[in-house]
Amino acid sequence: MTSQFPVYPDLQGKVALIAGIGQVGIENSSTWGNGAATARLLSHNGVKVFGCDLKLKAAEYTKQRLLQDNPNAICDVMSADMTSISDIEQLVKAVMDKHGRIDILYNNVGMTAPGDPASISEELWQKQIDLNLNSVFRCCRLVLPIMEKQGAGSIINNASITAMRYISKPQIAYATAKAAVIQYTKASGCMYASRGVRMNCVVPGLMYTPLVENLTMSEREEDQEVARKITQHNVPMRRVGDGFDVANAVVFLAVRLRNTSRVIH
Repeated sequence: MTSQFPVYPDLQGKVALIAGIGQVGIENSSTWGNGAATARLLSHNGVKVFGCDLKLKAAEYTKQRLLQDNPNAICDVMSADMTSISDIEQLVKAVMDKHGRIDILYNNVGMTAPGDPASISEELWQKQIDLNLNSVFRCCRLVLPIMEKQGAGSIINNASITAMRYISKPQIAYATAKAAVIQYTKASGCMYASRGVRMNCVVPGLMYTPLVENLTMSEREEDQEVARKITQHNVPMRRVGDGFDVANAVVFLAVRLRNTSRVIH
């Protein structure tokens, strides 16, 4: 499969920080999550990858798969809670201690939770905003000065289709946070354009990742029905996107010749 990956010579030797690199896979599965697939494409292009996940085991699983695919890949992982300011500070410090620079930042952390505007609790609202929006802000706040000092850098933030339209599922806090990520990206990209730092955004729908694959393996009929709708009924081509569709967009935006404040969905 690696022979099918696009090659961008501009990325050779760059350093990428991926927040949300981990995944929990099904044995013998070929499915990759958005962060893991992005790590694989970047590594294929000679990028030194440094990733984090809340669960260290999930991050190490991605690293293991990368090294199986490419024994010469450079990949370091650690555990980090992206709602913790101190964890984010330690993460950025670890990358700088290891490589001395950060050329690419991919903010891929996020998780949805059900809730409508009238019934969602204050606590859940704050947790959703903290994870899906504040994690992006806090990581960018630390990395932007590094990239500005370097005179170059590319930041790609992960939003969601829920930021752009209602998908018949009440997840108001998640949708609001992801919509804010899009506008944060647009505004910040303009502010830093003259300093050599670009910021762009990808807006995936629900892709065929290990999360969806787990639904297809479930014994619960309702889970299987959700999986069928995702993989068949909602897509005219009857082929749902996967982690590599997202990864291709992220890596495309990471190349230095691209523009800024763009949104790909």
